Amino acid sequence: MQKSVQRRRGRRVLKGILWGLAIVLVLGVGGIVAWSQIGVMGAEPEPLADVRANSAVTVEDAEQGIVLSPADGESDRGLVFIPGAKVDPWAYAAILQGLAEDGVTVVITRPWLNLAFFDPRGLDSFTSAAPDVDVWSVGGHSLGGVRACQLAADADALVLFGSYCATDLSETGLPVLSIAGSEDGLSTPEKVDAARDQLPADAEMVEIDGASHASFGDYGPQAGDGTPTISMDAMHADVTELVGTFLESVAAE
Repeated sequence: MQKSVQRRRGRRVLKGILWGLAIVLVLGVGGIVAWSQIGVMGAEPEPLADVRANSAVTVEDAEQGIVLSPADGESDRGLVFIPGAKVDPWAYAAILQGLAEDGVTVVITRPWLNLAFFDPRGLDSFTSAAPDVDVWSVGGHSLGGVRACQLAADADALVLFGSYCATDLSETGLPVLSIAGSEDGLSTPEKVDAARDQLPADAEMVEIDGASHASFGDYGPQAGDGTPTISMDAMHADVTELVGTFLESVAAE
């Protein structure tokens, strides 16, 4: 009789523990989901309106992401671009549209929960948006760039905007373009330089004078960032020239 009572008591205790763990898990997941939706930095309307009005670029809101492609359909290079944490993917359309004008198909991903680290999809989940493109690079801004480094093994090249790798690519021989901003208060030039050993020795390292962390997108000021001294138009032009020339060289190899 006593053993039976003890068994019932043990089952009640175990059930209570399991219910407690389930509640903690539900609250934890719910908290992460709620946090991921709070404070998302939206795309500024004026630059985005310019993209939509650009007759040289086709804009498609596809399953794989936001696809920018040349209006004439002629594209032999592709770039999968991963947004920074809690930044609206549309905020990168304006700074990347110049590449589409020059023949590059750009796929801006929509990371799960607005955080690239929570998105387990492989590169082919995004390149499927343009199956006729053979040469694909992967890139990203801030934490999106860190995620791009993880996908770089399946790409032909890597492009970083105000970012750096936590994955060792130093022995891969992968073509890499890393663009930093002199006024970046988050991925500071010092942080980018400190992670330089994670990239191949011939990686192209460029610093844009006057660019802040938020200069790599069009979503307004960002907490903790420096103050940019470069105009939006000049920033867009510099990025288009740097990335466009780099992607041309990758395709020519």
